[in-house]
Amino acid sequence: MSLPEDSVTDNIELAYYIGLCYSKLEHFDDALLYLEQVVTVGTDSDRVLQCRYLLALIYVKSGRKKLATFELNKLIETGYKTASVYASLAYLAWQDDQVDLCLDYYKKALEVDEENPTALNGMGYVLASENRDLTKALSYCKKALSIEPNSPACLDSVGWVYLKLGLVNDAMKYLTQAHEILPDNEEINEHIRMAQEV
Repeated sequence: MSLPEDSVTDNIELAYYIGLCYSKLEHFDDALLYLEQVVTVGTDSDRVLQCRYLLALIYVKSGRKKLATFELNKLIETGYKTASVYASLAYLAWQDDQVDLCLDYYKKALEVDEENPTALNGMGYVLASENRDLTKALSYCKKALSIEPNSPACLDSVGWVYLKLGLVNDAMKYLTQAHEILPDNEEINEHIRMAQEV
């Protein structure tokens, strides 16, 4: 937690590593203290971008959506326009019931990387949830699942689209697989309950 006096490592580099460690341990309040130092006074642009994105993720996990949105928009302003940043903004827009904005961000994410499984899955899930173009929703979700075949989120999304299409047996196949991986997930369990009611 400190450096010897003869160390050539500066305090910002130390803050970077301590912040990463606290993040990995999920001690988010402690991580924020160090990561914010890197973002505020750091000179290594790659580390600043990494820490800014990590701050956004921590803010999402801790329910501070406005701060997360701020950090993600700062990344976009600096030219860091990755599929993961756009997908994260899409998720936040979805959480705020801004469906069209959410879909716009997923579209931008897929323009940057058409193989991004998070953006593909998110786009398909939102389209299905809104009963918009279920055929396209299934295509997005199946493509995401082909990239990440063991992802409970992708399995759930494919099952969700099948449920929306009225194909209950197909829906249960995927939802059951998702449930086996994440048995305590509320959303998956709710989709299974809905399928059973049908």
